[in-house]
Amino acid sequence: MLFYRVVHVFVARGSALVYRARIRGRENLPRQGGYILAPSHRSMMDIPFLAVVTPRRVRFMGKVEVFKIPVVGTLFRWLGGFPVLRDGTDRKAVRDAIEILHAGEPLVVYPEGTRQHGHAIQPLQPGAAYLAIRAGVPIVPVGIAGSEEIFRSHGTKRPRFDRVGIVVGEPIVPPERTGTVVKRDVVNEVTNVLAKELQQVLDEAYALRDA
Repeated sequence: MLFYRVVHVFVARGSALVYRARIRGRENLPRQGGYILAPSHRSMMDIPFLAVVTPRRVRFMGKVEVFKIPVVGTLFRWLGGFPVLRDGTDRKAVRDAIEILHAGEPLVVYPEGTRQHGHAIQPLQPGAAYLAIRAGVPIVPVGIAGSEEIFRSHGTKRPRFDRVGIVVGEPIVPPERTGTVVKRDVVNEVTNVLAKELQQVLDEAYALRDA
């Protein structure tokens, strides 16, 4: 936890300062208890930009390949990350995620699955909705505008230092489970709501950035 605090101060807050981040909607984050942070995903820089919206430690899933990289994988674990297979068959990752949420910690789940391009939210994976319903926790959509332009879209490997906009949406509270099985139609319904809300906060984040 101490390591996370140090990194939070120097990396997350430092990134927000360097990129002159405009942040709106922090009051929408639950002050206690577990919840899912569901951000747009355009760059690895989304990690520090997302962490800066809350002083609480956030946990996150990462593709298993990242954790196999020497040093990087260890750092990710120290920061609260844990590996997941992206083919949807990783039951251990699901159990770990549920335990984290039941322990009252925020968990980051990228609903688009992987990094995308542009201003349009791509079709969502059902994982965020499934975990929220299974654990009985809200989902908080977060739009991050400008992270893609830091390393891409300008023909050079040198980072750009344009402004970033971050908008935290209102929590989406999933319906209570009526049995032991999470029904697919309920997951689809929550996913559809999340897709709409995530596009809205991403649009607002671009408007905030460009204001």
